Amino acid sequence: MSALRFEIEKTCPETGARAGLLHTAHGTVPTPVFMPVGTQGTVKALTPRDLQHDLDAKIILANTYHLFLRPGHERIERLGGLHQFMQWPRAILTDSGGFQVFSLDSLRKVTDEGVLFRSHLNGDPHLFTSESTVDVQLALGSDIAMVLDECLPYPTTFEAAEKSMRRTIRWAQEGYAHYRRREKGLHCALFPIVQGSMFPPLRRACTEALLELDAPGYAIGGLSVGEGRELSQEMVAVTAPLLPQDRPRYVMGVGMPEELPLYVAKGVDMMDCVLPTRNARNGSLFTSEGKLAIKQARFMDDNGPLDPLCDCYTCRTFSRAYLRHLFQAGEILFSILASLHNIHFYLNLMRGMRKAILEGRFPAYLERCAGSVVVNF
Repeated sequence: MSALRFEIEKTCPETGARAGLLHTAHGTVPTPVFMPVGTQGTVKALTPRDLQHDLDAKIILANTYHLFLRPGHERIERLGGLHQFMQWPRAILTDSGGFQVFSLDSLRKVTDEGVLFRSHLNGDPHLFTSESTVDVQLALGSDIAMVLDECLPYPTTFEAAEKSMRRTIRWAQEGYAHYRRREKGLHCALFPIVQGSMFPPLRRACTEALLELDAPGYAIGGLSVGEGRELSQEMVAVTAPLLPQDRPRYVMGVGMPEELPLYVAKGVDMMDCVLPTRNARNGSLFTSEGKLAIKQARFMDDNGPLDPLCDCYTCRTFSRAYLRHLFQAGEILFSILASLHNIHFYLNLMRGMRKAILEGRFPAYLERCAGSVVVNF
């Protein structure tokens, strides 16, 4: 019933990796895809023109919690919706804000009704419910919205995880009923989120319950919350095969470049993470030769490109020596150039995987990735 449609072009028979097309009201997104994170309606240090024309990003992520607090979803709706507000013509996915709210810890209280929390900006009280978070995202006008879920830190007990998982299922059911009652909801897709901490039986039970919603896509949440990377991979391996073959699968909040091919090999279609831009601003750059800390003295006289195998604007134009100078001087230009490179690296990594799947050589690509990252092969 939503404007979203998913088309699988090819599946790797050895691994289950998929190449597809995610059709949205704001354009088609080739998958597998990494979504740059634009938490407050902006991907930090990059303009929409950078993202669209230089990087060719097809979809970005924005966050309900932050936009709800400032400038407010009602104001954004009055100004034409988030696409118009931030001048982004392509697809947008909005996170329900659940992860941010639960990270507030002492500033929030969770009940079956929802989450009562205090703004980290001014301390004002607010209540997020399964229905209100749907309303906020419909006001924003995103192409893909997420249900409210409870995200527990790791480690936690089985009992606590089960109680939280049951609450997440109940909120998903309530949110979906409300979404379907609203005509405007038909213009975007709503994804439920599989929870269950690091307990496979709970992940399976949660998935089975959420399948009854017959959603246009499903997310796997509750990862990158303190657990080891192998445990994250294990939870995805447990969950992904249980999700519908003909719907997009989104793993939230992952990950390092070397992890992304492993998620794709498990049948994952969509991923997001703040790492590319956050690391960029801190001087940590991803390259075909591994992660590079630009502040190191060895780059002071290095006239070579940041990554000799990269064709982004930063690598085509500037030397490592110049980038190090900008970083050491605290110049804003460094954050711009570094963010552009790191996002390009991630998007190009996904394009390389997609190409390998379509050409029937993803297993060889995956083997080449062992212990490193292969962008183009």
